[in-house]
Amino acid sequence: MEVLETLVRESSSGQLWMHLGATLSRVIVAFSLAMLLGTAIGLALGRSRTFNALFDPLLVLMLNLPALVTIILMYVWFGLVEAAAVMAVVVNKIPNVAVTVREGARSLDYRLEQMASVYRFSLWQRLRDVWMPQLFPYLMVATRGGLALIWKIVLVVELLGRSNGVGFQLHMAFQVFDVSAILAYSLAFIAVVQLIELAILQPLENRSSRWRQPESVHA
Repeated sequence: MEVLETLVRESSSGQLWMHLGATLSRVIVAFSLAMLLGTAIGLALGRSRTFNALFDPLLVLMLNLPALVTIILMYVWFGLVEAAAVMAVVVNKIPNVAVTVREGARSLDYRLEQMASVYRFSLWQRLRDVWMPQLFPYLMVATRGGLALIWKIVLVVELLGRSNGVGFQLHMAFQVFDVSAILAYSLAFIAVVQLIELAILQPLENRSSRWRQPESVHA
């Protein structure tokens, strides 16, 4: 009952929506940047053996670097600013995206590559019409795994260095041992995560599965 009362009170005052909005905006910006940069790096690693040999050790290092270390370093280097918070999330996600996309780039159908060469496709045409349709299932794997990681990291980022967001509110509630507030904001956060899962990720995953079916039948 206390948790419900806290939810109603925070919703009515607008505090809940403000902090949820702050967290969601960070997730959207960090996710977009990480997917863009991670995809570009993954394509480069998958298409060039030289590039992969040079940067694979760094990629392995980044994969094993604890998220907390990255967050602290970003705040120490750039200060307790929004850009540092977002970059801390981005840096933690990029290696996961790059590894997944690299595997997809290595599995591209060489016959389609030959066809693109025959028709003299530009780099943009290759990316749009040849690579991206084949990479879509791998991008979905990176999306789901990456978002699951981002949801967790963004709360730690907010707890350590921001003055708004769900992570910040959880920290404030913990300071005064307000269990009802902790549960209220946790439930609201979980509800947003589930809504995005059901409304966006699952439909995209179904589309990915439909794209893979013709290949399986042909095989």
